[in-house]
Amino acid sequence: MTCTENRQTIVIDDTTLRDGEQTAGVVFSKREKIAIARMLDSIGVGEIECGIPAMGVEEQAGIRALVDLGLSARLITWNRALVPEIEASIACGVRAVDISLSVSDQMIAHKLRKNRAAVKEQLKVALGFAKQHDLYVSVGGEDASRADMGFLVELMEITRSLGGDRFRFCDTLGIMDPFTMFDKVAFLRKAVPEVDIEVHTHNDLGMATANAIAGIRAGARFVNTTINGLGERAGNAALEEVVMGLKHACGLETGIDTHRFREMSLFVAKASHRPLSVSKPVVGERVFAHESGLHADGVIKDPHNYEGFDPAEVGLTRSIVIGKHSGTGGLIERYRSMGIAVERKQATPLLELTRAMSCRRKRDLTNGELMSIYLGEETLPKAA
Repeated sequence: MTCTENRQTIVIDDTTLRDGEQTAGVVFSKREKIAIARMLDSIGVGEIECGIPAMGVEEQAGIRALVDLGLSARLITWNRALVPEIEASIACGVRAVDISLSVSDQMIAHKLRKNRAAVKEQLKVALGFAKQHDLYVSVGGEDASRADMGFLVELMEITRSLGGDRFRFCDTLGIMDPFTMFDKVAFLRKAVPEVDIEVHTHNDLGMATANAIAGIRAGARFVNTTINGLGERAGNAALEEVVMGLKHACGLETGIDTHRFREMSLFVAKASHRPLSVSKPVVGERVFAHESGLHADGVIKDPHNYEGFDPAEVGLTRSIVIGKHSGTGGLIERYRSMGIAVERKQATPLLELTRAMSCRRKRDLTNGELMSIYLGEETLPKAA
């Protein structure tokens, strides 16, 4: 299946407030959680995984505060497949729950110290209780990427028979590649077509975004993301990367307004105390910065030469950087942006000075430094 063949409605389930906050050392205040939830809601995210009620009264109070906002996005909580935890979610006022079970033989035997029959029985009890209370239910298959596929089909059949709404296929350890993700999700989609599939991917091998998109291509309708890719260990699939990847690599619209991505990323970076890399895909400060002469010249002539999408689409702007690799075209354009008209014959000696200064200072140059060069206040260093 190609990207364009999958035209089903894609639902972003953002888990910044749950899995994102599970990043080692990250804690969001109630005020920050409210702000993040409102931002996600404002851009059109369909579902927000908003916390773990079983953690205690403080977490429950935060979830209730989100419920009281009356957001358009559906709020869903994470729970183990245990009746008391589902009861705690109900008490918070949410109407949707994820009930999670370990589904790989590795975890069943060495974490739960149970067997497959016990897992199936646990699912029946928890899912039955949740549906008796008219909850929307996602059955979360922890470590599904290492589970026996036949066993996953059995669990999905139980999900279908008891009225479960979807099955979450989790690459909990972040060890899958996109090709295997596609094959496994496509297999499950064909085996139990009545149950929607959700993909939850981790980034331990740097493939979370690719795996998330592969899952969608294979027929998953729901995809988990976090802002900036926060999450356990190496993190989750980044909201901004998944949405822009689906749009520009696959031609699939998610209904998300992307113009606030940079703003949201900066807010979450500050709240999480996880600085945003300048080269972070999609939202990094310098992903639309051009220095090398060839690239700068091409972008100046037509941005489409070296930019896959307009930086304004994600709340960024283009910049021409002057440094060691700059050419005369870029230098002329940078001076023009400073209100200074420079002819090409004049640019050649100026370029020699800018390159020399950049090499001495091991960075690109500021407007102030470019002005001092233009005014003749800088000369080439004498040869040793």
